[in-house]
Amino acid sequence: MIISIASGKGGTGKTTVAVNLALSLKNVQFLDCDVEEPNAHLFLKPRIASQLKVHVPVPEIDEARCTYCGRCREVCAYHAIAVLPPGPAKEGSILVFPHLCHGCGTCSLFCPSKAIREVDKEIGLIEIGDAGPVSFIHGCLNVGEAMSPPLIRQVKNYMNPTKTVIIDAPPGTSCPVIAAVKGSDFCLLVTEPTPFGLNDLILAVEVLRKLSMPFGVVINRADIGDDKVETYCREQNILVLMRIPFDRRIAELYSSGIPFVLEKTEYRGQFNAAFNLIKQETAK
Repeated sequence: MIISIASGKGGTGKTTVAVNLALSLKNVQFLDCDVEEPNAHLFLKPRIASQLKVHVPVPEIDEARCTYCGRCREVCAYHAIAVLPPGPAKEGSILVFPHLCHGCGTCSLFCPSKAIREVDKEIGLIEIGDAGPVSFIHGCLNVGEAMSPPLIRQVKNYMNPTKTVIIDAPPGTSCPVIAAVKGSDFCLLVTEPTPFGLNDLILAVEVLRKLSMPFGVVINRADIGDDKVETYCREQNILVLMRIPFDRRIAELYSSGIPFVLEKTEYRGQFNAAFNLIKQETAK
């Protein structure tokens, strides 16, 4: 089973829930797909066994063969190529914007002069290891890279179908989140009972409904704020899998990089109960 942990906004406790859920279950593989700012390793403290550099293909132009016909520019859906045709008093030129390129290869495929070849551009790395009984993989996007979905997809290539896979997705509702949660059997949305938490939960719910993906909600710091998140979930028939109260000790453990189920072992039972509910939902 593949369970992705997401949230409409940052700071709701998404990674906290993902890490503690992983430590409460057996035969788990943990994928930190929040590649722009991965932090699950701070809590799981894995022993990294291998590092793999990740590349994406980007076009390289052979201007000796290029006729500046503009076909590459026309077929590029991401506007990663600009063509300046030659004129009476100037030579032609072609510009490639690697940070806009999605590595789809369309430009090289359609180039009539075969003037485009693809070269590898390093975008980050994948680290693989173990955190006790938990298999651990995360991606680290290079500073300055504009797009994380290619790295997220490559992290997910290492999923082990014989294990329960926990995916810590990026926050928000944009392309990186879609790349992380796509293909999951269930998505667990972590929220908080505040106006911002409700607003971003509604956005996340709309995304998952577009994807036709089953999902449920965990309400973190459930005893602060107001009851509007609870009301929304009840009105929308959204399953609330777990409520985690505001607890100073949990906050202290978090600040020390310690998963709270290691001390507050009673929460292991609650996470297992939530996991059993997820299995029931996905079996429908």
